[in-house]
Amino acid sequence: MSLDATPGPRARLRDQRDYLRLLGARVTGGAANQMLMVALGWQMYDLTSSAWDLGLVGLVQFLPALLLTLPAGHLVDQRDRRLLLAASLGLQCLAASCLALGSAGHWVGPRLILMLSILLGCARALQMPSQQALMPMLVTPALLPRAVAAASSTMQVSIIAGPALGGALYALGPSIASWLGHAGEAAHWGAAIVYGVSLLLLATAIANVLTIRHRAAQPRRAAPDLAQLTAGIRFIWQRPVVLGAISLDLFAVLLGGATALLPIFARDILHTGPEGLGLLRAAPALGAVIVGVWLARHPIARRAGHWLLGAVAMFGLTMIGFALTTSFLLAFAVLAASGAADMVSVVIRQSLVQLETPDDMRGRVGAVNSVFIGASNQLGEFESGATAALLGPVGSVLLGGFGTLAVVALWWRLFPSLARRDSLQPRDG
Repeated sequence: MSLDATPGPRARLRDQRDYLRLLGARVTGGAANQMLMVALGWQMYDLTSSAWDLGLVGLVQFLPALLLTLPAGHLVDQRDRRLLLAASLGLQCLAASCLALGSAGHWVGPRLILMLSILLGCARALQMPSQQALMPMLVTPALLPRAVAAASSTMQVSIIAGPALGGALYALGPSIASWLGHAGEAAHWGAAIVYGVSLLLLATAIANVLTIRHRAAQPRRAAPDLAQLTAGIRFIWQRPVVLGAISLDLFAVLLGGATALLPIFARDILHTGPEGLGLLRAAPALGAVIVGVWLARHPIARRAGHWLLGAVAMFGLTMIGFALTTSFLLAFAVLAASGAADMVSVVIRQSLVQLETPDDMRGRVGAVNSVFIGASNQLGEFESGATAALLGPVGSVLLGGFGTLAVVALWWRLFPSLARRDSLQPRDG
């Protein structure tokens, strides 16, 4: 808990100052990350016009996260989670600095983008478990479901503002390049601006994190061994509800995500520019923040398992709708609906994981959870790029949408305890 006050049973989220500082860091850091992703995607597609290369950006971010996440989880359970979160944001600052300088100097290329994407993957391996393990230390268990919903919806604000701002700044590139007498380097100047603003936001996030006060995890005397490093995997494997919830999200987003292909849809199908790409990336967050605000005030009290499976099925349906539309406004609306469905899934899944995990395991369980999330996002981006290279972008998204529906039907039978889960309250033992 925060060192300045221990929240009582009637405490309110707005009274938890350290929790609010964490939210501030999530907003600024999340917006910066989204801006980086918009610029990386558009710049890579502008340089290569290749769906395969867009997929590679996701793959090279996932691989280091996969290799480092178990040691990172063990580290989070032993060290100051606040400092580890600040360190992960610092690595992203380094990547943003290199991209800004490379774009301004006109020497950025696909190889540099892929190399720095590896660095971003290393940062995420440390960021996600430290961030997830830090939140339960700042609020009471009774407030945790509301805190998760509020944090998720607040994060969506950054996911709305970040891509929209990043796309708009990227679109300013031609004007700035023309003013400087470098009209032929318009794309590079637009990217440099986005990377520079991302750097400032990441620095702000670090400042917010360093002002948080909490009790650091007690260091363990035993040196880390294989049993300790894999304790998070065993913990999740032995709990079908947690395993089912996490793996459902993994396969749904792995198959149904279309984020990596948005530059292709924006430029070649919906006929818009980087500002349109930014709006498309922001659309899911717009739907998510509306639902997240509602869930923060009206948390799901009954039939949580049915809500979770139904939300993932709705996500698959929206992906099918997105693949079939050629209207920008309709595509925006369908993506917003996908974000609304995904928010329901996120709140239920995160609440289940946090409530059923003891504090001394949260770092390692959070690390395993981050692998699942990273796989569903970064590896999903590679899957989208690879299938788009074979089937085209529309065929790739259609395949993913129908695949998501199949996963929901299968998980309903494989994890009956998840489907029957009623409330989002901790269970004894």
